[in-house]
Amino acid sequence: MTVTGDRVEHEISIAAPPDVVFNFFTDPERHKLWLGREAFLDPRPGGLYRCIVNDTATVRGEYVVVDPPYRLVFTWGFEGDAVVPPGTSTVSIDLHPDGDGTRLRLVHTGLPHPMLAPHDQGWSGYLTQLRTASLTNR
Repeated sequence: MTVTGDRVEHEISIAAPPDVVFNFFTDPERHKLWLGREAFLDPRPGGLYRCIVNDTATVRGEYVVVDPPYRLVFTWGFEGDAVVPPGTSTVSIDLHPDGDGTRLRLVHTGLPHPMLAPHDQGWSGYLTQLRTASLTNR
């Protein structure tokens, strides 16, 4: 985990191949297993990325890069939020084969300073949930 400037970075190892991990970012049913309770995903450049995380947080953005199974970039922000409005920050996901598994690198940029720590903590928890979900829901 690294927090510098306007960015949060995380790297984790996941015991599933990149194509399996990639689907957790593009398939609404799999997305719900690790991030949010409902997902509306149109995984193509310009397509909608929307996730109802909980009763008070809905994330909305759009896919910018969709390069299966190794790279995803999408914009990010919260509906009804003046601090990080929809589409005002960017999440980049790089998936690298690592033996039988995947090394995932997440870089979230464009965050205002007060939101760095909450996003760092949030991504840490959600990526741990992704690791677990990818093992049990291939």
